[in-house]
Amino acid sequence: MRNRFDEQLAVLNKELIQMGAMCEEIIALAAKALANGDRDLAAKTAPLDTEIDEMERTIESLCLKLLLQQQPVAKDLRQISAALKMITDMERIGDQAADIAEIITFLHGRTAAECNSILLMAQASIKMVTESIDAFVQRDVALAQTAIAHDDLVDEYFIKVKSSLIQMIAEKPEDGEYALDLLMIAKYFERIGDHATNIAEWVVFSVTGTHKGESL
Repeated sequence: MRNRFDEQLAVLNKELIQMGAMCEEIIALAAKALANGDRDLAAKTAPLDTEIDEMERTIESLCLKLLLQQQPVAKDLRQISAALKMITDMERIGDQAADIAEIITFLHGRTAAECNSILLMAQASIKMVTESIDAFVQRDVALAQTAIAHDDLVDEYFIKVKSSLIQMIAEKPEDGEYALDLLMIAKYFERIGDHATNIAEWVVFSVTGTHKGESL
């Protein structure tokens, strides 16, 4: 019975890793489309977002089977519970990357070159997602904590983006709509950072049994 359970846990981990890789891919696509003003590239995020949604349902079903058909010990229960939480954040990362891509289609070929901080913010967000997923794969609490700490950098970039766009609107009122589109994109990148933080926090929980500021 335990061997069967371990096999199913291994499948769960494999599915989570695949879903995480797809999240990294969809954000990278959106960021590249933004940097290049590439509407065709942005359009490629939609089917990937659909795949991420399907993976969420698949993993959720697997987790529920593990909980209902087996009798997980505390460590296993933490891992399954963390997986259920993580897939919610991964699914939202996919949604927000797709939302970014949709806004790019309204920029009429313009890029984010006029607001370099937003491109740096995109890179920082992608790095956070990569770190949080790698932390899960390696069960590395230190790497998870690094990902959590990098959320401050994403927030700093967001402040810079807002300041830059306010200045843009003041100097070029005709670019107001463009600036607001970039601000919305920046907000989505900020949320992606928040979701990466959540994933990293659940990695810490799955390994240590401690979530956020709780004491052991």
